[in-house]
Amino acid sequence: MYKFRLLTLIGLLVSSVSLYSQTGTGVLKGNITDKDSKEPIIGATIQLLSDLSKGTATDIEGNYVLVLDTGKYKILCSYLGLQSDTFSVVIKENEIFQKNLALKQNAKTLETVVVSSGKFEQKLEELTVSMEVLKPSLIANKNTTSIETALEQVPGLTIIDNDPQIRGGSGFTFGVGSRVAIVVDGVPLLSGDAGRPEWSYIPVENIEQIEVIKGASSVLYGSSALNGVISIRSAYPRSTPKTSINYSAGQYSIPQAPSENWYRTRDNNSFPGFSNLNLFHSRIINKNLDFVIGANFNIDQGYIGPPPPAPYMDPIIKKALLLEDSIPTFTNNDMIKKRARMNINLRYRAKRIEGLNFGVNANFMVNKTNMVFAWLDDSLGLYRGYPGAVFLEDQVLFNVDPFIKYTTKNGLSHSLQTRVFHSDNVITNNQSNKGTMYFGEYQMQRKFKSIDLNFTGGVVGNISYSSSRLYVSSGQPNNKIVNASGYMQLDKKFWRILNLSGGVRYEYFKMNDLNSVVAPIFRAGGNLQITRGTFIRSSYGQGFRYPTITERYITTKAGLFGIFPNPDLKPETSNSFEIGIKQGFKIGNCKGYFDIAGFYQKYHNTIEYLFGVWDPKVAIVGFKFLNTGDSRVRGVDMSLAATTPETNKRFGVSALIGYTYIEPVSLTPDSVYARDKSLGGFGQDLTYKSSSMDTTDNILKYRFQHMFKLDLEVKIYRFNVGLSNKYYTKMQNVDRAFKDVEILTEGFYPYVEKIKGVNYWQTRLDISIWDARVSYNVDKKQKVSIVCNNLFNEQYSLRPLKIESPRTAAVQYVLTF
Repeated sequence: MYKFRLLTLIGLLVSSVSLYSQTGTGVLKGNITDKDSKEPIIGATIQLLSDLSKGTATDIEGNYVLVLDTGKYKILCSYLGLQSDTFSVVIKENEIFQKNLALKQNAKTLETVVVSSGKFEQKLEELTVSMEVLKPSLIANKNTTSIETALEQVPGLTIIDNDPQIRGGSGFTFGVGSRVAIVVDGVPLLSGDAGRPEWSYIPVENIEQIEVIKGASSVLYGSSALNGVISIRSAYPRSTPKTSINYSAGQYSIPQAPSENWYRTRDNNSFPGFSNLNLFHSRIINKNLDFVIGANFNIDQGYIGPPPPAPYMDPIIKKALLLEDSIPTFTNNDMIKKRARMNINLRYRAKRIEGLNFGVNANFMVNKTNMVFAWLDDSLGLYRGYPGAVFLEDQVLFNVDPFIKYTTKNGLSHSLQTRVFHSDNVITNNQSNKGTMYFGEYQMQRKFKSIDLNFTGGVVGNISYSSSRLYVSSGQPNNKIVNASGYMQLDKKFWRILNLSGGVRYEYFKMNDLNSVVAPIFRAGGNLQITRGTFIRSSYGQGFRYPTITERYITTKAGLFGIFPNPDLKPETSNSFEIGIKQGFKIGNCKGYFDIAGFYQKYHNTIEYLFGVWDPKVAIVGFKFLNTGDSRVRGVDMSLAATTPETNKRFGVSALIGYTYIEPVSLTPDSVYARDKSLGGFGQDLTYKSSSMDTTDNILKYRFQHMFKLDLEVKIYRFNVGLSNKYYTKMQNVDRAFKDVEILTEGFYPYVEKIKGVNYWQTRLDISIWDARVSYNVDKKQKVSIVCNNLFNEQYSLRPLKIESPRTAAVQYVLTF
């Protein structure tokens, strides 16, 4: 009897648990597309409004499946950059409810989606820092063959002879030791030994979007991001395969210079020309393999001719000038630039493991180019190089980037990005160098949807090896720099209107056998939405940049000029503060935003590239990297961006306009930072004041205080007409040593060519360059364009002793299918 009761009790308990668990489930499924493009949306989120932690995301075909308990629910469908949508659904046991949605563009603001600010997707207007965005249409419409020509249109960004500057945060350094990080798909693309960008290596034929962060960004991007970041995102395939062929050809105009210019020395008095071919193809293979391939072929005769043969020199004079090696002689054919590049992207999305994808990106380039450091003179010789200041370079560059990423259903993601980047540069006059960089970054992200919190953390390792006789001052030609770091950032949203962000990074550097250097870096910021289209932001960030191998150890000579090492060079640091407001607007079908920001940047141990007399036993004059004390840059940055929907086939407009004012000053103008060996070797103390041409208001060297940028394009039926402008006020201050060199070469004339540049700098005023373009869409697949840069053929220079390009005119044909 006791056993029967016990069995009955157990049976009742089991049956009650079974009845309790049988609440019943059903399935909600559907497809999400973009209403305008009709393309499926990958990664759109489907969530319960009552509990945002429960939901799913769409796959590569825009499909979603969500298993729910029986009952009534309100569902939220959202995707950054598009208007969210909600709907109600009743889930019945063992039934499937089908719901398809087409999300449309937001009607109030641009809602551009960016990822570089916090390394996760965010709306542009909700960022805590200043950012500008370049779309691929502007890059293509300007007939961009190297990406820096498109970047020149970004408000607040200036590129001086390949050297990027953001808000006047750096002077002129020939691109060495860039204070702006260049990253492609989140991986750095600066050379390991010199920290120099290779602009022609970036695949312009395959760009989804360019995001430019203005201000210190070292917490997430490391040492080179002292002043900001240029982040380039590659395009991945859509549901429909795409192939593009882009060919252009053009020529340079006769410069506005006296009639005796090098153009007339060319064969048959022909004008130099250029041609460019971009190829691109992308497709999805078997629904889970993304395949992208691109190529570029370029030939450019250039606008700067070879230097004339060096004059005969008496051996005694030659020895006195330390010109023991003969100066090479080049021809017009030697100055021709040729480039071939190929890139491939592969990404595989695992079928059996949801959320797992892995792949590899690779790029390869062979490049024949030249570097011209000084013009022949400032009148007849503007468009010819100075003997000994021209170098020919043959480059072989390649990188291989394996990666893997796994995202769980609860919003936790793990990613590992790696890179092997090798460069081999064969340069005349014993300037050759080669190096290999090994990079790896593990990153973890967790999105806590229920509390609107995003966590980002990671560790980074970077080892760069360099081999060159240029760096023997370190004690050997082979050098190594090791960098390891860890970082963390939290982004929290309160009440759907307030975003707070904060992060920390810990950096470790070691070069060769020198003592290691460690540095903590912090940042914080906030963004408050005042109205539906008004956002106020404020941010603070620290920056830290460790010197490169080149800055510390380079030792070389060419003709009269030398470059000298400084093994005692110290890291430079910065503190950056900004406050800004972004106002969205909509006028008819045109929507956009206006942004204004005030910024304050203070630098310690500022590194500058200074011209002077450093070691007369090696070369009479030359350059050297030095810590020049403390400096400050403050100012105002304004920009306006607007566009109309691409779906309007009859009329459209797009605009990007910006104005930047900076006040860059030395805070230690009387501080002695070096002593040169001028005055017959006796030397003199160098300060900001003693080394500057114009010390009015202690303005730093090589900065433009006022900059204006404009790009406007109008579409009328099949025609597109575009106009661009770049305006710079006069560069107030440069190195006093340029004047000393003029006096020196004047004294040795006619044994050496006179170097002239000071009068050109003093007499030239503001710079205003206009570009224009017209295109005609033959049909949906074909477009023909005429692109003219430097429309009025202005003669101008952005840095001493280097003239910029005269007018160019090109015809472009694009076939897309």
